[in-house]
Amino acid sequence: MLRQLRHRQTASQRLVRRVAILLTLADQPCLDSVARQLGLNRITVRLWRDRWLEAVPGLQQAEQDGASDPLLLGLIEQALDDAPRCGKPATFSPEQLVQIVAVACEPPEKSGRPISHWTSAELADEVQKRQIVPRISPRSVGRFLKRGGVAAAPQPLLAERQPA
Repeated sequence: MLRQLRHRQTASQRLVRRVAILLTLADQPCLDSVARQLGLNRITVRLWRDRWLEAVPGLQQAEQDGASDPLLLGLIEQALDDAPRCGKPATFSPEQLVQIVAVACEPPEKSGRPISHWTSAELADEVQKRQIVPRISPRSVGRFLKRGGVAAAPQPLLAERQPA
């Protein structure tokens, strides 16, 4: 199944590299040798060997329980997937972001604003006024909307700065 994953055209390069580590280790169990052969460091090879060894009992149990090949492949991919990483939690919830987009899609006049298009500053002010978020900078609003949160808008949601 690992060879099948390695040759799958839709497999990510990360998955292919991890499968290559395991297949090479099966032929020669020396971490240093495998690391040199694949152009990786020893720590990376050891990490994926250990992750694989952790997953083997569950994979064997699934195989004994008669799991289908697609299910087994999925379990293997899951075992070779990146572990969750720590990091700063998102500042805004998905619900808040949807509400910000909804405000951006409304005409500013509806909010009593004497402008024809939202600016980042006006939008940030409005979502704080409506208590959608306690604080948000105009830059954050602009970055979020520019990133594609509202890619299907029929017209620009934010006023563009005119060259002076």
